[in-house]
Amino acid sequence: MFFNSIDFAVFLPIVFVLYWFVTQRNLKLQNILLLAASYVFYGWWDWRFLSLIAFSSCVDYFVGTSLASANNIKKRKVLLWVSIVVNLGFLGFFKYYNFFAESFADAFTLFGSQMNVSRLNIVLPVGISFYTFQTLSYSIDVYKKKLEPTKDIIAFFSFVSFFPQLVAGPIERAKNLLPQFYSKRHFVYSDAVNGMRQILWGLFKKVVIADNCATFANMIFDNSGDYSGSTLLLGAVFFAFQIYGDFSGYSDIAIGTSRLFGFNLMQNFAFPYFSRDIAEFWRRWHISLSTWFRDYLYIPLGGSRGGTWMKIRNTFVIFIVSGFWHGANWTFIAWGFINALYFLPLMLNNSNRTNTNTIALGKVFPNLKEVAQVCFTFFITTIAWVFFRAENINQAWDYTLGIFSSSLFSKPELSENAIMSLSLICFFLIVEWFGRNKQFAIQGVDVLPIYVRWPFYIGIIVMLFVFTGEEQAFIYFQF
Repeated sequence: MFFNSIDFAVFLPIVFVLYWFVTQRNLKLQNILLLAASYVFYGWWDWRFLSLIAFSSCVDYFVGTSLASANNIKKRKVLLWVSIVVNLGFLGFFKYYNFFAESFADAFTLFGSQMNVSRLNIVLPVGISFYTFQTLSYSIDVYKKKLEPTKDIIAFFSFVSFFPQLVAGPIERAKNLLPQFYSKRHFVYSDAVNGMRQILWGLFKKVVIADNCATFANMIFDNSGDYSGSTLLLGAVFFAFQIYGDFSGYSDIAIGTSRLFGFNLMQNFAFPYFSRDIAEFWRRWHISLSTWFRDYLYIPLGGSRGGTWMKIRNTFVIFIVSGFWHGANWTFIAWGFINALYFLPLMLNNSNRTNTNTIALGKVFPNLKEVAQVCFTFFITTIAWVFFRAENINQAWDYTLGIFSSSLFSKPELSENAIMSLSLICFFLIVEWFGRNKQFAIQGVDVLPIYVRWPFYIGIIVMLFVFTGEEQAFIYFQF
């Protein structure tokens, strides 16, 4: 069920009415309703995978309760490894089996031997990378005694499958989201209005920005050999805004929908394209995943506490694993490697924490230095996105070489629709710029006079219908 579908437009009000008008007085019934709604939402794609998320939930629930009574360190480690093996085992089988099998066969080919491997026709369960990490973090935190294990199985199952953020995040930590299932929720009108405002902006990002950009990004990437360097660069820019509008749009809708039910989720994007260096970009892009890898991989590996070699090793590990998390393709690993190379000079110079505040805070415009920093960071990020978007390494390499050819300085091929999409991007960036110190861009619109606020809302709604792009599936559903 897509957030931008008629199905969801019918589903959400039904659940909302049942939640606040039928089950409001009973917390347990509210949680049962959310659990049932979440399983309907997830089963809308393929009901067969409901057993997978249910089994994963069962394993981690019983691992948590068993850890509560286990004092023996060996027994505790065994229980933790049960959770890790089951969760990563499912993820590895469904997402990476064919990749490893084919890579293994290719390795033998390099040494002059031929090996035939059977490729399995595996359907990747939607959102498995997200809910696997979410439930795994629960087991790790309980093991480290940072979190008390829950005895409320309904609350735990609801936490794992919470439908607004189930299939594409944010990847919530149990210590933030799970306690919210224990406490009685009250309808707060201002929170609901704020949630609707964030849903509206998320839909704009997805339907108007991402889907329109996808048309031209797909056309240029699919026929990259036919275009000049300037047009190829433009195609990469279109993809940069496609993936940002698509993924951050999903996060906005998820967070806004959660607010309608009295839940608060973490911010997942903080205006990353206004970053002044690549370190700042990664503090602002897909925050829930970046912080997950920081807390559960980077810091356990030693973080930045060791010598120079350890810092370099840990930096490449975190970025390459992050790339591999996105998909079973060497292009994602290359994308992670490139970002590690970008990040390395900042880390070695101890300047990766230079830009931790909001750019041009308290000012209308940035200074020239900040403009140059933002443009450079966006440019190198866009080049890295080429590897993320390409079908294979050869295409990514050829596309990149095409950008840096002599035709880079020629006039790009632009249709009227492409110019319209660029105009929409400009409008989008202006709104994002003036809301850059908020949780989402139009959060502060509520302070404007009603004769300004409502025409703005109506204008956004009109644009949703007038400038609707060709419908595209959310990119991160494939991860």
